Amino acid sequence: MAKQEPITAGAADLLAEALRWRDEGHSVAVATVVSTWGSSPRPVGSQLIVDDQLRLQGSVSGGCIEGAVVHEAQAIMAGAPGKLLEFGVSDEQAWEVGLACGGTIRVFVEAVE
Repeated sequence: MAKQEPITAGAADLLAEALRWRDEGHSVAVATVVSTWGSSPRPVGSQLIVDDQLRLQGSVSGGCIEGAVVHEAQAIMAGAPGKLLEFGVSDEQAWEVGLACGGTIRVFVEAVE
């Protein structure tokens, strides 16, 4: 699994770090919580950044869907278009990744250009 770095940065700091990683020559993706319904571990606007070395900073769910988001981020860093992901208790995948808290979360994942 990817190396999780401490969550200490605000949104502006996360984006600055993503740009720094990109400027170092790494592919980088950013995932942003764009909507939630019901119980959700992180609020709208929460972000996770990941690079091609699987460095992570931030969080979109406190850990329960990060693995699935990182998996999609890898495809996007390899050239796939940005993607809107949705996880919820009625979604079988939500149970697989641990989002059984009674809500729905939508996360947009895109490459940092």
